[in-house]
Amino acid sequence: MSTTTSENSHDEPESPAPKPKGLGALGWARWIWRTLTSMRTALILLFLLALGAIPGSFLPQNVVSVDEVATYFRENPELAPWLDRFYLFDVFSSPWYGAIYLLLFVSLAGCVIPRAITHAKAVRARPVKTPRNLGRMPYVARFGTDATPDTALERAREVLKGYRIERYEDSVSAETGYLREVGNVLFHLALLGLLLALAAGAFFGYRGNLLLVEGDGFANTLPSYDAIYPGHWTDTDEFAPFTIHMEDFEAVFIEEGSLRGQADSYVADLRYTEEPGGEERTHRLQVNHPLSVGGVQVYLLGHGYAPEFEVRNADDEVVFDQAVPFLYRDTMSFTSDGVVKVPDTGGEELGFVGVFLPSAMEDSEGELVSDFPGARNPMVTLEAYRGDLGMVDPQSVYQLKTQGMEGLGESPVMAVGDTWELPEEAGSITFTGVKEYATLQTNRDGARLPALAAATLAVVGLLVTLFVRPRRVWVRATEGEDGRTRVELAGLGKTEAAGDNTEFHELTSRLAARLRSEPDDDPNTPPEKSTTQGSDR
Repeated sequence: MSTTTSENSHDEPESPAPKPKGLGALGWARWIWRTLTSMRTALILLFLLALGAIPGSFLPQNVVSVDEVATYFRENPELAPWLDRFYLFDVFSSPWYGAIYLLLFVSLAGCVIPRAITHAKAVRARPVKTPRNLGRMPYVARFGTDATPDTALERAREVLKGYRIERYEDSVSAETGYLREVGNVLFHLALLGLLLALAAGAFFGYRGNLLLVEGDGFANTLPSYDAIYPGHWTDTDEFAPFTIHMEDFEAVFIEEGSLRGQADSYVADLRYTEEPGGEERTHRLQVNHPLSVGGVQVYLLGHGYAPEFEVRNADDEVVFDQAVPFLYRDTMSFTSDGVVKVPDTGGEELGFVGVFLPSAMEDSEGELVSDFPGARNPMVTLEAYRGDLGMVDPQSVYQLKTQGMEGLGESPVMAVGDTWELPEEAGSITFTGVKEYATLQTNRDGARLPALAAATLAVVGLLVTLFVRPRRVWVRATEGEDGRTRVELAGLGKTEAAGDNTEFHELTSRLAARLRSEPDDDPNTPPEKSTTQGSDR
């Protein structure tokens, strides 16, 4: 017996196994694109977009009211700078919100457009071929008839009116409910259009904030705004040349009950022209009732008080006489803070820091407070300073830089008509009255109507998706061994309500009734009892 010996496999080194190849740049790009354009990613991005909008709903936004943002900084000096680092006072123009918005747009476009193309091809395609075994369908009904198979199939086409029908040898295949997918595609395309419209409005439009005191006017020019946020492609030299003059402002507050002190209505009486020298018109501006002029909507956001002061210098000359807007601390008392700056006195500059109380009274501890937002008993207290106001450097009109200035002391509580003679013969200041001001926002957005149309189409598409049910029906007619025609009808529902076979029962009954009336049927022969088998699958 011969034996065969083999060399030890360890005598020669084995060649290393080939390393698996990576996806490569193209493979990774495809994987990223498939992941980004999946419906799951689109839903996640949509959720993140809604989640990111939450801070913009409870934190003041610069695009709405710079004054409220400044108040938040004063009340939260440690927290506000941190929030500002993450753009939480400019949520909707922040880089992170814009990134989510852009990714959502790309995700929807990459998901919906191919889907729409696929559905367009499916609509033009023939209905699917009749399955070999109809007994596997959720709904099946069988009955016999003396009509010929061709006649049975012709009657089936009549019964299935409204379906897309195709004849396949001994059967017909019918489909309906394609509008459901049309509605689905329409909804997503409309959502894509809505995102486009909002983006176009942000790029080509602008928002501006301004404060208008009773009796003052406004011209729609860039320097006239307190704050303005133009789009990237907005031409600020081509603003609509309208003007507004606020004749009167009236704020009404609830005086009784648990809602005492809350605003009941804000009304501003305006005069405006669409262009210089144009016809002057009037408008009553109210909350949710904006003024539309020159393609711009002017909204009423809020109001406040502007105490009027007259300042005289040491020579008893009037050097300042106007209303000064004060910013309120809260809406229940409208206790407000403000600054009066008098740079031109003929001598040293004067500055005043004031507190205004529209309905002044003493509380139980003897402190002066305001117990109502309406101007029932307006009073003001001031602190006076003398020196360099620092007007050379940019600064807020609501702040007074007191570094390097000499304090002149505090005034007594001043009612309307009271005068405070400043110490060291620096002059005097008189509290002459109170005006009200309105904070307004202008908004030019040419994409409003396209956005509305897109939103409407999205609702229509959603309703179609919810209420249209796609169904498939097959009817096969074959000649049986007894010479009679054996008719088999099967139905398949493709929605959540697929177990409801009512419509298929009705189709079966109507088809059987038509075939019973055929002359080929012997009226003395009772029709074969139809049988139905079905289950939710």
